[in-house]
Amino acid sequence: MSEVVFETDPAFIGQLVGPNDSHLRELESQFSDLDILLRGSVWTVQGEDQRSNQLRRVVDQLEKLIARGDSVSSRDVIEISQLTDDTVEGFSGSYISAGEKRIRAKTAGQVKYLKAIDDHTVVFGLGPAGTGKTYLAMAKAVEALQNKKCSRIILTRPAVEAGERLGYLPGTLSEKIDPYLRPLFDALQEMLPADSLARFLESGVVEVAPLAYMRGRTLNDAFVILDEAQNTTQEQMKMFLTRLGFNSKMIITGDTTQVDLPGGKSGLASAVKILSEVEDLHVAKLTSGDVVRHELVTRIVNAYEAQDEH
Repeated sequence: MSEVVFETDPAFIGQLVGPNDSHLRELESQFSDLDILLRGSVWTVQGEDQRSNQLRRVVDQLEKLIARGDSVSSRDVIEISQLTDDTVEGFSGSYISAGEKRIRAKTAGQVKYLKAIDDHTVVFGLGPAGTGKTYLAMAKAVEALQNKKCSRIILTRPAVEAGERLGYLPGTLSEKIDPYLRPLFDALQEMLPADSLARFLESGVVEVAPLAYMRGRTLNDAFVILDEAQNTTQEQMKMFLTRLGFNSKMIITGDTTQVDLPGGKSGLASAVKILSEVEDLHVAKLTSGDVVRHELVTRIVNAYEAQDEH
C-alpha cells in the first residue's frame, strides 16, 4: 500500500465535494478499496498505486469541468469514475459549442463517438434510444458550421415509421413528411436561435429533407447526417453514401434492433458488415450504458436486449 497526495483548487472544493459532501461520498463508494482523506483542498489517498492514480485523474477531470463553468452532478461523478484510463483523460475535453448551447459527452461511449466524428469522414453511430447518437452528431454539425469547417448542414431520414405509411396519412406531401422530420427540427431549435435557424433554412445553409431528396446529388462542403438509418433499404444506403462530396462529413445513426421496414432487411446492418474495414470509415457502437435519458430507459433497453438473447 502506498500514499498519493495531491491538491485541487481551493475555489472549486465546494463543488467538488458536492452538496452535503454527496460527491465525495460517491467517490468513496466508487473507490471503496482506497482510503480517501480530504483536508481543505489537499487529498491524501492510500491504496494500490494504479487505483490511487485513477482517482486522481477522475478528480482532475471533475475539476476541469467546474473550471469551465459546468455544473457537476452525482451522475457525473459515477460516470467519470467508471471510465477506463484511455477515455478518462479526454472526458472534460469532449464538449461541443453548438449555437447557444455547450454540450458535452456524458459517458465513455459518447467520448469515443465524438472522437470518431473528429477523426473520420464517415461514421456509423449505432445504439439504442437515448444514447445521444443523433443529438451529438447534430451538435457537431452546428459547431462545424460555426467554425466554418463546412458551409451547410444537411439532415435527412427515411420516411418510414412503425405502423402507418405516408400514403395513409392526411394532408399534402409536405404535411405528410413533417412528422418524420420534426425530431430533427426540435434538436436544431435547442441549439440555434430561432431567427438564425429560420434564416439558415430559408437560405439553404441548413436543409432538412427526406432521404429520397438526396438522389442524384453530390454533397460538397457539407456536414450530412442520416438519422433512423435502420429504416433504409440496401439500395437507399448505397445511394446515400455515394452522395459524399469533397470536404464533407457523413454521420449515419440508427438502431439495428428497431427496423420498421417490411421484411426487416436493413441497409444499415448490411452497410456496417460490408464497409467496416474501409479506411476513413468508423463504426461507433453505443450501448444501454450510454443512455442519458431517465434511468428507467436504461432498464427498459436492458430488458429488451436480454429478451432478444433468448
